Parts: sequence; C-alpha cells; structure tokens
Amino acid sequence: MTRPPERRLGIVLSTAVEAHPVELVAIGQQAEARGFDAVLVNEGRGDALACAQAIAQATTRILVGTNIANAYFRHPFLAAMTAKTIAELSNGRLVLGIGISHRVLLETLGVEMGDARSYLRDYLVKLRDFLAGRSESPFFRSLPPTHPVPVYAAGLTEETARVAGEVADGLMPFLPTRGYLKELVAAFRAARDAGRDKAAIDCIVSIPTFLSDDREAARNAARYNLAFFAQLPNYRRQWRRSGFGDQMDQLRELWASGGGRREAATLIPDALVEQVCVYGPAPRCREQLEAFREAGAGMPLLAVSPVNEERLAATRKAIDALAPV
Repeated sequence: MTRPPERRLGIVLSTAVEAHPVELVAIGQQAEARGFDAVLVNEGRGDALACAQAIAQATTRILVGTNIANAYFRHPFLAAMTAKTIAELSNGRLVLGIGISHRVLLETLGVEMGDARSYLRDYLVKLRDFLAGRSESPFFRSLPPTHPVPVYAAGLTEETARVAGEVADGLMPFLPTRGYLKELVAAFRAARDAGRDKAAIDCIVSIPTFLSDDREAARNAARYNLAFFAQLPNYRRQWRRSGFGDQMDQLRELWASGGGRREAATLIPDALVEQVCVYGPAPRCREQLEAFREAGAGMPLLAVSPVNEERLAATRKAIDALAPV
C-alpha cells in the first residue's frame, strides 16, 4: 500500500440492522475494491467474528475484524482461538476489538456485568495469554498464531483508556467528541509501557457518518442518531465530560419520564453533532475526517447511517464518495 499509515480509512458494518451476512460480505468486497484499509463489524444482534471471517475469506487485502466484540459473550479462550483461526485464514489481516457493552443491555440477557473495568483488564490479559500460547492448563495451551493478532480495547473514559494502554495494543473509542478523543488518546499513550512495540495504528475510532448534499437533513439525521445513544448512561457520561452536562441532565430526565426519541433529538445540541459526527456533502465530510485524525484517530472508521434513504444503499454510496484518495 502506497498511502501513508496516517491516511488510513476504514468502514464499520453493523449487525444491529436487518442485513443478510451475504450483503455485509459484498460491502466488504466493495470497500476493498475502492481502496479502504479496513472493514470491521460491530456486535449488535449478530456474531461480529463470524461476519469478519466471512468477509476475510471473500477478500484478499483489506483488514478485517471487530469494532467491537462483546467480552461478556465469549470466554477469552474461545475468543483467542476464533481470532487465531481468522488470522490464519486471512493471512494476518485480523484486528480484534474487545469491549464491555452496557450494563442495562447485558441485564436484558441475564448477564451480570460486575466491575466492568476490572473484568475488561482481566479478560484482555487472559485473551493475550491464550493468543500467545500461554495457559495454566496444558490441555488448553495452543501454539501462538503464525500471524500476530492486534488487540484493541474499547474505552469511553480515561481510566479505561489507561487499561487499554497497559494491556492492549490499541484503543477503540466510540462517540467521543474530538476534544475528548485527545484526552483518551493521551491517557492511552501515557499508560503504554515504553518498552512495548508501538502499533502503527494505536487508535481506531468509529464515527457516525451522514453523507448528503442537504446539510440540514444530514444534521437532523445525526441528531436523531445521537438521541438513540443518549439512552445509554455510558455515552451521556462521556458527553458530560465534554462539557454538555446540562443537555445530558435534560436527556436523562426525558428518558426517565418516558419521552421519545424524536423529542430527545431536539435536545441534542449542534455543537455535539459537530464534535462527534461526520455529516454533509462529501468535501465537508473529508474535512471533518481530517479533524478527527488531528485529534488522534489513527484510523477513522465510517459508521454510515442513512439520510432519507435505506442504510445499505447509504453505505455503498459513502464508500464510493469517500473512498481514500
């Protein structure tokens, strides 16, 4: 690849929407053909690692992986062995992002989160041990993978970013403002052991993307999107740390009183949209992506949402319009 590492660009596909895995594979192939550096899959209502494997076997160059896989869904041994399999099948193109989801969502599945930050640290340590062939049980010890598997940790707080710096290869924040992203990346890098190898991409950021020549329609779609995530306390706390405390109080009260998403969208300030999202015509989207790079995003990922159209069509359009130059 002739493009320098600092110009890398990826795309993230969602299992939380109604899309057949075959369609995700086809979009991964399109992203590779258009010169994207990575296609990662999030874990909503589907298996992100299974989708990553399917895309890996249908492509030849592009990085594949997860953004993110849920640590509570898989024992670290299984996660390591699955990752090893995909790394071997893809000739070393796997990027493994691991996160802890949200307490209120896990409770609906009967999963007790416990001390999430401690759980994540312990999980990452065990995962990396299994990947390296280290295990207290001889039966569950395996050979290290032929191809290294970089492990990234999701992080919404400086404390979790420091955990990522101590025990992971990279950081995968979601929905930070650009100002707060700088703080997360600084915390990650400060905690990273000076003796460890530095990953070429130490921060991968999934960015809500709304491509449209109608800038106002794109901004409204972005507000509606952020209103959905504002239901979750972790994201509200993150935005509170970015200076939007009053608005987060209003949103918390709205959701607690049974308010709806459209009403919540009216409480999302323009300044938050500007700091968290990429939206508008293609040239403006490229400028905003550059601002995320300057804030510390080693590789931005387009998380495309529709603006008055169907999601997969919007994703395909964004791949063509925002393809790396």
